[in-house]
Amino acid sequence: MDIAVVGTGYVGLVTGACFSEMGINVTCVDVDAQKIQNLKQGIIPIYEPGLEEMVKRNSKAGRLKFTTDLVSCLDEVEVVFSAVGTPPDEDGSADMRFVWEVARAIGQHINKYVLVVTKSTVPVGTAQEVKAIIREELAKRNLNVPFDVASNPEFLKEGTAIKDFMGPDRVVVGVESEKARELMDRLYKPFTLNNYRTIYTDIPSAEMIKYAANAMLATRISFMNDIANLCRIVGADVNMVRRGVGTDSRIGSKFLYPGCGYGGSCFPKDIKALIKLASNNGYDMQVLQAVEAVNENQKTILFQKLNTYFAGDLKGKTIAIWGLAFKPETDDMREAPSLVLIESLLQAGCIVKVYDPAAMEESKRRLENRVFHAPNMYDAAFDADALCLLTEWKEFRLPAWTTLKKSMRTPVVIDGRNIYERKDLENYGFYYDCI
Repeated sequence: MDIAVVGTGYVGLVTGACFSEMGINVTCVDVDAQKIQNLKQGIIPIYEPGLEEMVKRNSKAGRLKFTTDLVSCLDEVEVVFSAVGTPPDEDGSADMRFVWEVARAIGQHINKYVLVVTKSTVPVGTAQEVKAIIREELAKRNLNVPFDVASNPEFLKEGTAIKDFMGPDRVVVGVESEKARELMDRLYKPFTLNNYRTIYTDIPSAEMIKYAANAMLATRISFMNDIANLCRIVGADVNMVRRGVGTDSRIGSKFLYPGCGYGGSCFPKDIKALIKLASNNGYDMQVLQAVEAVNENQKTILFQKLNTYFAGDLKGKTIAIWGLAFKPETDDMREAPSLVLIESLLQAGCIVKVYDPAAMEESKRRLENRVFHAPNMYDAAFDADALCLLTEWKEFRLPAWTTLKKSMRTPVVIDGRNIYERKDLENYGFYYDCI
């Protein structure tokens, strides 16, 4: 089976690599010529465990190819996945111009049946607009080439994307025709050994499922952060509360961990897009507006804690930050809480020293020389007045506290992910605060 995947960002590259791993011939397409050239040489633009090896292996086997020319492969493929970016526009809605460009190119150049599948996270109604654009372009050519559209939203978690794709807990497919369903069945058949579940829906429902799922997860995070803040006021232990709530079989423990706010490429963008979609249709998403407000406030909590400890006198203080990516096992700093904290510290006149196992190059691109990029976690903390933990990478879990106590100017630890035990750090002589 031959398919094309348009867009070699996080979703597109993982999708193409994983399908090729199952024996499908995949052509990945991107307008960025340098990125395509790098991919041909095995240079991966993102950090994702296992992805580089998979791309190199399938490229060598001839199942995975890269090109800037979508037209050159349209006559060969049965399915085209649109996995281009849908970044937030200024008003919070999804910027759909790249999706429309792909649809327009397909309409301008197809000569035989093709199934066009939207993989990007897109607002409800996108597939119908894609269909209209393709029909409009075909009409300009005086052609009546048959085609179908479908929706196949991704549910990949950065850091475990390969595992999520190869062994999904469900595959959601929105289709309008039996032919489209048969093609999607063939495409996902190699995954049946993993006992995945395929959920077939109408297309608008498939488009909504991704937004609704991310909105629910973001809601749980903001809810728990709100509870954590109340726990601090009334004297309760949020970790005990979380365990007590999470063992309720109706609720479960996932995404109930308090922290310094969620970030990344999905939750912030999708919450904004869903709120905007509702507003455009005359509906007010009150719960999600609160979820967003709680999260934005949560990203300021660590700065508030530092400011309180130093009695409002942060100027000239050296603050170490462990963890820049929005979560472990990725170099993604989009909407990361670290960026909010760093900006506040710099505005307060602090010297900021940072370290992250994967996101240092991304940090240098974003922050340049405004902060000191340390070669390791201990150099970041050397001579620091306080240490803030923002990303719960494994290498941060059991540091040499005696070494840190000697090397830091002031033994202060602010734990933004609640991975340390207060009693342990106090025994080492640290001042400790957490969420």
